[in-house]
Amino acid sequence: MSWHPITMPKIVRFHHTGPAEVLQIEDMPLEQPKKNEVRLKVEAIGLNRAEVMFRTGAYLESPNFPARLGYEAAGVIDAVGPGVTAVKVGDRVSTIPSFSMNSYGVYGETAIVPVHAVARYPDNLSPVEGTSIWMQYLTAWGGVIHYGKPGPGEHVLITAASSSVGLAAIELTKLAGAHPIAVTRTSAKKQALLDFGAAKVIASAEEDLPAVVRQLTNEKGVELIFDPIAGKFVETLAQCAARGAQIIEYGALSYEPTPFPLFLALEKGLSVRGYTLFEITTNSDLRVRAERYVYQQLEQGKLRPKIDRTFPLSNIAEAHRYMESNQQNGKIVVTVP
Repeated sequence: MSWHPITMPKIVRFHHTGPAEVLQIEDMPLEQPKKNEVRLKVEAIGLNRAEVMFRTGAYLESPNFPARLGYEAAGVIDAVGPGVTAVKVGDRVSTIPSFSMNSYGVYGETAIVPVHAVARYPDNLSPVEGTSIWMQYLTAWGGVIHYGKPGPGEHVLITAASSSVGLAAIELTKLAGAHPIAVTRTSAKKQALLDFGAAKVIASAEEDLPAVVRQLTNEKGVELIFDPIAGKFVETLAQCAARGAQIIEYGALSYEPTPFPLFLALEKGLSVRGYTLFEITTNSDLRVRAERYVYQQLEQGKLRPKIDRTFPLSNIAEAHRYMESNQQNGKIVVTVP
């Protein structure tokens, strides 16, 4: 069962790792979904740091060429494969990152994904907003709410705070009744983060991060740290931690080895935990809980994704370069005509 006006949709692929210019827009034959797959007529694509790392060969898995890429798209289902009953042609959905980019990729005018990777999003969101929710909010829900469990009045240190996941973590920390302390490199983004809801903002390249944290917490330190940078920075974060604190590492943006802060961990009884979104999206019970929570908060207007900038599909390489510039506050979205 299918309908699609385009017989040769434009698809983004790359044939070797490298800078943004390796991304090519190619006319490809329209494919049909197989068993337990659906096809979307894509309206918007949400960019993620994981895709930049996949393109450059620095991700958790290496691309098989020619490679597609992309975890998040919003669109309308225009074909379903055998065995699909949960959704139907005409449904407005967005994709949840729960697959390998070596198997599926959503950059293009059309995308085929497993049916388990699509979810309806609230009617009060546009496609641009609908493609900007699952990666950021499910990642932050798993790290901050499920594993971190911040209590009312506790402090949560959120690094790379102007990223889409960082902003989501600020929102979820506030909903939990805790105090989000945002960390950004320079003071250029300070006011934007305060306006978004951070209790305090620290510019790590301009201020002594552990000293400011001690001042803000009456020398106690923070109970939870949510960090995608890692590398030697973890040693600095351990200095910011309270006794018994958790440091949750969900990325490797430093692109350098990460030492274990042994003496501070022993002194303070710290827990340092590696974490990825897939712990949530591949666990059916956790995913249902997370998805329901995020959907309800979005529907009630208690969560709202911040869109930094949009690019047309024809400018996909420029969109990747912009993400690599680290200028953004929130989600970068590519729109599809």
